Formats: sequence, C-alpha cells, structure tokens
Amino acid sequence: MGELVILAGVLACAGAAAGLIAGLLGVGGGIVIVPVLVMLLPFADVPQEVRMHLAVGTSLATIIATSIISARAHAKRGNVDFALLKRLAVPIAVGVIIGIVIGGRVSGNVLTAIFAVIALVVAVHMAFFQGRTIAPKLPRAPWLDGIGTVIGGVSVVMGIGGGTLSVPTFTLFSMPIKKAVGTAAAIGLIIAVPGAIGFAVAGWGNEALPPASLGYVNLVGFALIAPLSMALAPVGAKLAHALPAVWLSRAFALFLAATGIRMLFSLTT
Repeated sequence: MGELVILAGVLACAGAAAGLIAGLLGVGGGIVIVPVLVMLLPFADVPQEVRMHLAVGTSLATIIATSIISARAHAKRGNVDFALLKRLAVPIAVGVIIGIVIGGRVSGNVLTAIFAVIALVVAVHMAFFQGRTIAPKLPRAPWLDGIGTVIGGVSVVMGIGGGTLSVPTFTLFSMPIKKAVGTAAAIGLIIAVPGAIGFAVAGWGNEALPPASLGYVNLVGFALIAPLSMALAPVGAKLAHALPAVWLSRAFALFLAATGIRMLFSLTT
C-alpha cells in the first residue's frame, strides 16, 4: 500500500512538473512524463518490452489536455502564429501517422534510443547555437511540408508534443522564441490527439499491459498526471513571458540534456 501511495505521489509531481515545463518551454510535457513513467513502470511489474510504448502512449494522452491549456494561455498574449499552424497541420498529421506505424513496430529500446539522441542533439543546439539563424523566414513548400512531417513523426515516436523540435527549428528561421514557444504549444495538440489514438490501437489486446490500459495508454497514469499538468501549464506560460529569452533557451537545453543522458543510461542497465 505504501509503495502505491509513493508511486501515485511521484506521478502527480511529474504531472505538475510537466505542466509547468509545457507552459514555460512550449513542449507538451512529454519530455518529463516519458522518462518518469519508464522509471516507475517496473515498480508496477510492467514487462520491459512494453514499458517505453506504454510511457509514450500515456504521455501523448496527457499532452492533449496540457496543450489545450498551454496554447490558450499563449494565444491570449498573442504568441501563437495561427497562419503557420494552419499551414503545417496536414504535414504534421502525415508525420504523426508515419510515426505511429513505426513506433508500434519497433522495440522499446529503439524508442528509448531515438528519444535520448534527439533530446541531446536539440539540447546542444539550444545551449550553444541559440540565437543563430539560417534564414530570415521559414521556407516555402515543399521544404516546409517536410519540416512539418519530420516534427510530427519524430515527436509522436518520442511521446512528446513537438516543442522539442519545433522551437529550435522555428528560431533557426528567425522566429522570436516566445512566438516559437506559443506556436509549439498549439502544435502539441495536432500531434497528441492522433498519436494517443494510434498508440491505443497499436497496443490493443496486448496481454503484457497492466490493468486499466487502453492499448498503450494507461488510464491510471493519465488520471494522476493530467489534472496537475493542466493546472500548472498557465503558470508556466506566464513565467515564459516574464523571463528573459536567454533564460528560456538555457532552461530548455538543461532539461533536454538531463533527460537524454538519463534515457541513454537506462539502455545500459
């Protein structure tokens, strides 16, 4: 009983941290939720072969709620580029479909490795190359479509809301970071809805999954994480507009680096 209470408490804290980070950095919170779930699922006797898939699917479900709250908070401050959001919606959705197919077929170790490597690459960019641009604006089709497809596909495989990739990508093309963060928060919803549904379908009927699971989406994890995540997202969004942009970049890099290193370490244990 005591272990269950501790497990519930840790999940609730993860939800609070995820919501705060979602609003602050424009990510869906998956950058926190996925590694925390992977770390905790062994205590629930979840077999190793489904842990990463279950963490990704559950994370995507919680991102639906967090992205709605976070995007609304940023939109009120005028920091969501709705024209760009509309333009990228279809390419991102296509990428999500591709990512669901890949994510449902590969092993948990492959998903973990993808998560860790992408997180570290983006962390290096944000830490050492933030502020540098390669063009005054985003490219036109078909390059823009390709960018959207990659963001959608890689993000859904990682179980994140897209901000991990879209924020550094947008800033490379001269978008102010606060506008990039707000737009990324809205992109999270485009990724999370089909992503969560896809992982639920991909894991349907898997006997290795714990009780209260809809495929690779665990309802207990969702119920413990989502409420505090939703509550803290507006607080993070408020902080994003109060803190200097350079602080946002450094915070983003720090979280990504710590997460990537932890996930790589998990592959060796």
